[in-house]
Amino acid sequence: MTASETANTDLFWALRGGSGNFGAVTSFEFRLHPVDMVHVGLIFYDAALGADIGASYREWLADEPEEMGAFLGFHQGPPVPFLPEEWHGRPVAVVAGMWTGDVDAGPAHWQPLLDAGPVLGSMFAPLPYPALNIMFDGLSGVPGLQGYWKADFLRTLSDDALRVAVEHSAGIPTVHSANHFYPIDGAVQRVAPDATAFPYRDVRFAPVIAGQWPDPSENSQNISWVRDYWSALHEYSEPGGYINFQDTDDQSRIEDNYAGNYARLSAVKATYDPDNFFHVNQNIKPAAAAAADAVAPPTESAPTF
Repeated sequence: MTASETANTDLFWALRGGSGNFGAVTSFEFRLHPVDMVHVGLIFYDAALGADIGASYREWLADEPEEMGAFLGFHQGPPVPFLPEEWHGRPVAVVAGMWTGDVDAGPAHWQPLLDAGPVLGSMFAPLPYPALNIMFDGLSGVPGLQGYWKADFLRTLSDDALRVAVEHSAGIPTVHSANHFYPIDGAVQRVAPDATAFPYRDVRFAPVIAGQWPDPSENSQNISWVRDYWSALHEYSEPGGYINFQDTDDQSRIEDNYAGNYARLSAVKATYDPDNFFHVNQNIKPAAAAAADAVAPPTESAPTF
């Protein structure tokens, strides 16, 4: 089948945000935007200063034009040459991103963050856009890496959210793990919440808590760190989160993740996958099955990670 703005339009609507619930897409046609060289920036700070750095980042990003895109994160210091060795493995805050306007103008746009607090290390360079996309692959491309993730949406990167991030940064389990606050702005917010399956177009940030570690014997303690962190942050969050950042035990949040679009998604699911063949995902159930579940007695099930 072909789904587009003129063919199978209900499926086309659902696929844009509905994840792998409706079938296997075998080819895409994209509307491209030309991006060549970008001015990349990475700035590291002591995680203990993360609340102040985060507040500066919040105000800086709000004042920047759309050519600037950058996230705030909390990590263990990675073994990179521009971060002093004594900070490798210690909790750090980081701002990372790119300026997509005139490359020569990039340094001036990053300068306010260099003035925001003591900088442990930084890297700025004009790079091809694909080079930025693979810059962090070495931290995740480890065979056998264990993982457990949680996610939310934030109306704003509040002082309370930043306080929670700083409090939990000391427990970041490995250099592979991270907490990132990704901005949602620009073109995303110029699309109506019901124009595609993705409804959260009026929030400002999508936090993810990504626990990753190589030793399975540490699963319990590291999963607990992610859950405890998420529980504290969720108090200041929206009901839903970005589904690509969620784990198997987040299925109970599926209707919140799609907010007012869930009923329509469930109806589209009943048309294209009525038997719920595509269910190993953040699952949208076919409308009939969803209705049956609503009246079925609850059953006990083992917890999943």
